[in-house]
Amino acid sequence: MVMETLQIRLSKNMIKMIDSMVKRGIYSGRSEAVRDGVRKLTLKSMIGIIPNTGDSVKEVREIRNKLSKEPFDLDEINNLGK
Repeated sequence: MVMETLQIRLSKNMIKMIDSMVKRGIYSGRSEAVRDGVRKLTLKSMIGIIPNTGDSVKEVREIRNKLSKEPFDLDEINNLGK
């Protein structure tokens, strides 16, 4: 799957924080840091909609695993709990 480009505007302080994480080796670049933030936001938005099948830890791990792989299909991620 081809990834699309999205232009965003961030404050200078936010960019400094991202650049600091890149410099410390937490992320390989700005794009990776922003993608990780979006993944975490997406996962957070799914709290409460994940079906309780008795092993929620396993379910969350599976969702995190899908979110951490690239490329990802946002529609597929949104339908994980359905």
